Amino acid sequence: MSAVPGPRSPDTRTGLYDHAVRLHRQNPNEPLPRDGKPYPDDGRPRPAAPDDLRTAGLPVARVLDAHFAEPSAQPGALADAFRDLYVPIHRNADIAAAARRCTDAWRVRRTGRWLVRHGTDEGAVTVGLALLAEAAAPDDGPLIRTIGLLSGTSGPLAAHALERLDGGAAHLLWLADRVAGWGRVYVVEALCRLDDPATRPWLLRRAVDGDFLNGYFAGRAATAARLHEALPEFGQDHELLDHTGRLLQIMTQSAGMGMTLRHYPHSAAVLAAHARHAGDPPPTVERFCVVASLTLHLATESPEYSGCTPAQLDAVLAAYLALLDREDWYATARAALAGQNEWLRWFADFSRSRLRLRVFEDWRPATDEADGPG
Repeated sequence: MSAVPGPRSPDTRTGLYDHAVRLHRQNPNEPLPRDGKPYPDDGRPRPAAPDDLRTAGLPVARVLDAHFAEPSAQPGALADAFRDLYVPIHRNADIAAAARRCTDAWRVRRTGRWLVRHGTDEGAVTVGLALLAEAAAPDDGPLIRTIGLLSGTSGPLAAHALERLDGGAAHLLWLADRVAGWGRVYVVEALCRLDDPATRPWLLRRAVDGDFLNGYFAGRAATAARLHEALPEFGQDHELLDHTGRLLQIMTQSAGMGMTLRHYPHSAAVLAAHARHAGDPPPTVERFCVVASLTLHLATESPEYSGCTPAQLDAVLAAYLALLDREDWYATARAALAGQNEWLRWFADFSRSRLRLRVFEDWRPATDEADGPG
């Protein structure tokens, strides 16, 4: 006797939005571990990108055109429509055009919301974000920023959608404190493009977090935040001073990624102000490392690569060298060396033939010279 067919079991797959919410509750004020990966659907293979990336959005656009051409079609009909399609994670002109071809903006928005809120695979959620990037309303901000926490996949379109949204700056700032790596690149670049006075305090004090990828946006952040106008605050704002040091350090290493000191028009003024005030707060290992790294760059590159005249460069170098030799800074670095600080031990070996610092004079190089700190 054959079984009597019953009602279809409900879909129990976990939505990516619910996954992001759960992880965010565990990490409310910091980036999700591993950008939220593994995702609930990570067991299935991802569709491969087409050989010609210029056509990458066309299959998705055709599905959207067919869906919106049917007036009675509900958003849930698209739940699995993109599982076997390659979906670009950045804004795609063909997908955006499909969203605009639908004359019912409310329907586009409703469909985007449903896919972001209930999508169980990356493709569906990404298409939902692409639709919201074209049609979102201000009250979509919390939804967009939450899915943006899965920044390796959703970061580019979430940042783009929030950048276009009225009131989006506040959501971008919220997200910026909770993403890292490439996600931070997408969000900070969006903040820089906004050129909103409300974002400048954050860009001045928290944009860079020390990641190598900060090189893509460090110069943009300095420019958008009008850093050169904030130099008088160095004497009383140590958070601004420290962040400026990290920003300058990153710009010495950002060739091929973003703006370097050579192309930042205010390099000479910012370096001079930082050199004047870097010794105001008490020494820390991080402050010593930042100044030592800047000093090595300035001492081994020609003035033009630092955006300075020879006289300006000599003055900054003299100030930094005197600070690194100051007794309290010397003692701080020696204690860190004795405590096996990995970066300082590497820097002592690496800089020995390039920069003579008293703190390293009697330091013995490691037996096996490394290419850099791990």
